Parts: sequence; C-alpha cells; structure tokens
Amino acid sequence: MFDEFYGLEGRPFQLTPDPAFYFESHTHRKALSYLGYGLAQGEGFVVITGEVGAGKSTLVAHLMATIDPARMTAAQVVTSALDGEEIVHVVAQAFGLPVAGHDKASALGAIEGFLHEEARAGRRCLLIVDEAQNLSIAALEELRMLSNFQLGSHPLLQTLLLGQPEFRDILLESEELEQLRQRVIATHHLAAMQPDEVQAYIEHRLKCVGWTGNPGFADEVFGEIYEATGGIPRRINQIVSRLLLLGAVDQRTRIDGEMLTQILGELNDDGAISLVSPARRGQEPDRPAIEPSGCEPEDHAASPVRDDAIDAVQALALIESALADRDSQITELQQAVLELAMAAERRSEEHAPDSASGELVASLQAQLAVADERAAVLEARLDEQERLLRHTLTMLIEWIESGEGQRRAA
Repeated sequence: MFDEFYGLEGRPFQLTPDPAFYFESHTHRKALSYLGYGLAQGEGFVVITGEVGAGKSTLVAHLMATIDPARMTAAQVVTSALDGEEIVHVVAQAFGLPVAGHDKASALGAIEGFLHEEARAGRRCLLIVDEAQNLSIAALEELRMLSNFQLGSHPLLQTLLLGQPEFRDILLESEELEQLRQRVIATHHLAAMQPDEVQAYIEHRLKCVGWTGNPGFADEVFGEIYEATGGIPRRINQIVSRLLLLGAVDQRTRIDGEMLTQILGELNDDGAISLVSPARRGQEPDRPAIEPSGCEPEDHAASPVRDDAIDAVQALALIESALADRDSQITELQQAVLELAMAAERRSEEHAPDSASGELVASLQAQLAVADERAAVLEARLDEQERLLRHTLTMLIEWIESGEGQRRAA
C-alpha cells in the first residue's frame, strides 16, 4: 500500500533477508573482513554470532552472491534441535544427495564421495549452518567429523556456523567441544549499528526501491528510532515499515517524531513492543564486540578503544601469513613435480628399454600426471584464496584510509 503512495518500486523494509538490500555498517564491514579471511583458508570453522535480526543471514547472502559457483559449492542448513545422526542426513540433503537406506553410514559415504568429486572438479565446498545454537553437542561433533574428510592433505569441507549470542557460550564453555574449538579459524560477533548509522541505513534501503525524497524524515526521528530499537536492523525495519504505512494512510509527505510516538504506542497496546524495543523488555543494549579466534573477551570499560586499529593489524597479519602459506604450497608442489620429471628422465637415459625399467618409467610418468592434476586443482584454489584475501585487504585499507580507524585509535 505505502509503496504505491510514495512511488516506490518495492517493499524496502521486508523482514526476509535479501542481499540486494545489504548495508555495510561498521560491524558488517568488519565481519565481512573476517569472513573473507576465514574462507580464504579453505578449512575449519568460521563462527558468526549476533542478536536475532542483527543481519547474519543477510551478510552471508551478500557474501555468497560474490562467490563464483564454478569454484565453490555451498549448501545451507537452518537447524532445529538435531542429534548427531539427523544432522548428517540434513547435510546430505542440503547438498542434494539421495541416501539409500537412510542410515548414517550411507549418508556419510554419499557426502564423502560428493566432496571428492567436487575437489577433482576444482570446486571447494562450504556448509552454512544457521541457528547453530539449536544443535546438540553430538550434532556439533558430527560436523567436526565431517571436517576430517580430505583429499591427500587438502580438506574437502569448510563450515560456517551462524548463531545467536548463546552459541558463543556453548562453544566456549563445553568441555566436549574442545576439538571443535581448535578448528575455529575466525570468529565475529555481529553487534548493533551505531546511532549515526541509522539514517544512512534507512535511506539506503529506500534508495534501493527508487526513493527520491518522498517521504522526508524529521532529523529527530532517526535518533528516536535508534533508542527504540537498539540499532538492530530487523527491529528498525519493523518500525519504519509501520511508519510508512501510517504516512500513507494519513497521506503525509514527512515522517516526524509525533508519528513515531504513535507507532510505539500502538505496538505497546498490541503487546508487540518487546519485539522491536530492547529497552521496553528490560534488556541491556546490544554490546559491540569482535573477538578474533583465540582471544579472551576484554574489559570494555577498562579499554574504551577496543581496538579497531588492533583488529585491522591482526587481520593484516593473518592475511600476510595466509599469502606466505600460499607461496610455500606453490613452491613445494613445483619442487615435487620437478623432481618427478627429473627422475623419469634419468630412468629413461640410464636403463635399457627392458620390461622392468619400462614399467618404472611408466609409473613415474603416471605419478607426474597425478602431480600435474593436483597442481591444476591447487592453482584454482589458490587463485580463489588470493582473490578473497585481496578483497579483504582492500576493505581494510579503505576503512583505515577513511579515517575511522585513525579516529578509533586516537
């Protein structure tokens, strides 16, 4: 209704995650950097947590829209309370694998066979598990076991775990998840948006559907929306959608504080105010936090500059380390191919072409062909890693040069 009244091309504040509306807030920008680094490693687990409606699913949808499906196969699972055997079947279904007999062993065999086929085709596999806080310990352990599948020394599956804040507690406190913790290579807690980002967020979504200034917004509305929602994107969407509907009904071309007060009053009368306003349900505001893998939470009161500059330095160091590992892998593989080629040549020159030496040369040539095939697959993977790493590095440099990092560190 209001989209027609205001001449919009669509619904800008729908609650369903849509990468077309992705807004890169400060916390989303940092999360994307950590995701980029984690995916470039091609192994282990990446963990993203955040409040309900913080934008985890939208962030991942945006990331996946940038990935070449010819180089990566991704499957997504939205979990309920699954046990260890159930999660294996759900993962198989997510990758589109029929499982004969519906037993766990068959499901595992189908998954392993599929991962090997994808690797031989030069594609990496990523499993995205949403609502991970609903999984049992046994199910999380099964996911860890799936990460053991390898082709030679190369892992075949990487997993991205998305969960609400309590998932961090589960992961940190459970003694049974020690081995999984050791395989987490990057973590990020997706915090709420900052007060000065709310206006940009609202206008960004409106512009995505052709907004040209109608309706306008009184300046005080944005601050009041932040106070009401705590800066959580989905809560903002709920309130602004109601504001636009009220504006269309009353044929208003300007959204003001009086209209916002009316909407909050209606939500309060309906009993729905707790869905959009943390303050009304006695909650503390969402705390911004980003904790690189392996770091303990810090005292934010004692360290008010919780160190965006340090985060950038750490991320840059991780990227440099990954690039160094990449170069090392290339050198190692090139050396192995060279040694095989030289060995085949020596055998061919030193021995008469009898049956035994012929078989040996043939064996060496077969090994050389396998090495060449592995080199091609590895080269494709490393190209993808380098692209992701350089994208992450570019975002970090832009963030630092924008002055935000310098102001935070000052």
